[in-house]
Amino acid sequence: MRRPARYSPSPRGPQPDEAAMPTPSPSAEAAAGDPAPVQARDRWQPGRRAFAALLVAVVALGGASAYLWQRPPGGQQLTQKDIDAAVLKTLQTQTLPSQTTRAADIIRPSVVRVVSYGAEKQTPAAKTEKRGRNMARGKPPEAAEPPGEVERGIGTGVVIVDKGVILTNLHVVAGAEKIKVTFFDGLESVATVTSVQPENDLAVLQAQKIPDDLMAASMRSTADLRPGDQVAAVGFPFGIGPSVSSGVVSGLKRSFQSPEGRQELSNLIQFDAAANPGNSGGPLINMDGEVLGIVTAILNPTHQRTFIGIGFAVPIENAASAVGSPPF
Repeated sequence: MRRPARYSPSPRGPQPDEAAMPTPSPSAEAAAGDPAPVQARDRWQPGRRAFAALLVAVVALGGASAYLWQRPPGGQQLTQKDIDAAVLKTLQTQTLPSQTTRAADIIRPSVVRVVSYGAEKQTPAAKTEKRGRNMARGKPPEAAEPPGEVERGIGTGVVIVDKGVILTNLHVVAGAEKIKVTFFDGLESVATVTSVQPENDLAVLQAQKIPDDLMAASMRSTADLRPGDQVAAVGFPFGIGPSVSSGVVSGLKRSFQSPEGRQELSNLIQFDAAANPGNSGGPLINMDGEVLGIVTAILNPTHQRTFIGIGFAVPIENAASAVGSPPF
């Protein structure tokens, strides 16, 4: 049975008179017809958001136990002051992973490398990307492709259904004669385009082979997203990766026109986490490792195709609709 994409609803603050309302019994909820998918979603989400708190507690308690174990035996009863001192000592001496590290660890099993093959593009942007890929591999900038399959472009994708359904940018795979994706465990598979959404530069891929333990990313509504919120971009800039860069949301509802002037995208998330060619199609995530959008463009006043601090992502609401699954 095909497992649907997973969505995480926006947090909702307490409503007026909500505290005074009686809590419905399970039988009453069933009678009201509360849909099962919402119940499943609500059960899944708190556990993931509690990951950071649980990790801190485990480390702190582990360190506290070690500290208390070293106390000389004397038959003295431990006091709350002893426990507080042990926890404080642990927090001062143990290095905990950053929020970005935890978020990247959550999303990494769902991020894939996307390579398109075919006739080599001759646009200035394509030539710049090729030079960047060569330099990233330690080759001369103008080195020719090896005989056989010619890499037309490299990008990123994110698994949204654990049956191998992948979201990426349309410009990464457009015109390709063959597409290959590489999963987190190194498994490589041919993929085919199953649908496209040109107005948002999105494409949906289906991988022919998938890892046994493939994990789909969780998607999060952008309804409560605000400028200043922390985000991270995960992908394969110039084929290097998976790479992680962090920053904040710089703005919302932005518009962007491609350098060639062929397309204008709207309702974009603007962010300042570093992104470069190859990040296209990768996830923009929050600090819970949930996908907020699909990285699709960087602003460049020149043809150098280097990051100047402004990137754009298609909100996940638009991206999910590309697979016929409006999430929110």
